[in-house]
Amino acid sequence: MKVPTEALRSKARQIRATCIQMAHDGKEGHLSSALSPVDILVALYWNWLHITPTKAPGRDRFLLSKGHGCASLYAILAEKGVFPLSVLATYNQENSALPNHPCVHALPVLETSSGSLGHGLGIATGMVYGMRLKQDPGRVVVLLGDGECNEGSVWESAMFAAAHGMDRLLGIVDYNGIQAVGRSDEIMGHTRLEDKFRSFGWSARAIDGSNMDEIVSALSEVPFETGKPTAIVAHTRAGVSFMNDDVLWHYRKPTDEELRQALQELDVQSIYVGSPHA
Repeated sequence: MKVPTEALRSKARQIRATCIQMAHDGKEGHLSSALSPVDILVALYWNWLHITPTKAPGRDRFLLSKGHGCASLYAILAEKGVFPLSVLATYNQENSALPNHPCVHALPVLETSSGSLGHGLGIATGMVYGMRLKQDPGRVVVLLGDGECNEGSVWESAMFAAAHGMDRLLGIVDYNGIQAVGRSDEIMGHTRLEDKFRSFGWSARAIDGSNMDEIVSALSEVPFETGKPTAIVAHTRAGVSFMNDDVLWHYRKPTDEELRQALQELDVQSIYVGSPHA
């Protein structure tokens, strides 16, 4: 049963609050990287992906290529019952199953470890190729960052996917406009990623990645064209007013006061009991 978009929006606010609490408690940055794809991840995990914790054949696969934004994925997996909510309090702590970049050895439910940018799309295309040989009907979704689209390996993988007609592959670019050292448009020369993907043989479109209605609508039409991989370039925001469009939040950790302000604005609490002075 599909979840109504208003319920998805409410869930996204709760996941954002949880990410901010985790960053505060775990004293970890990369907060804007975790916040910007929340709406996309909520729509995927509640309304689109068919995933089994046992990794059964025929399931869909999700890969977080931008591994530094993992707090949102961890929060969603906990909310979906993959592991206890209390485990979120161990984020970025020594020997935790939830390090600041996802590790399949620490958290086996993941499809792969990630964090070395530019690798996720290549892994995804390899998965689709292998699944086709095994006649596995599952789909593969990979979430990339706009910054990692600077990497040549992304476009090598894009060519391979188009050459093999991988219409069970969906690439979503979290275009939050911010990279570690500046703004993506300036660094990448003000080019349109959807045009680049089309030139590499993909079917692609840009959407407002912070608008749940647009996300749900786009996902309902995947694949956009039979015989072509699909790319969605999602223009996103952090979702908290004082964090939106601010390069500093790529690395900053929220203070006690910033945590309070963010939770007050979102008007919702974390899904686990956090510490106001962790």
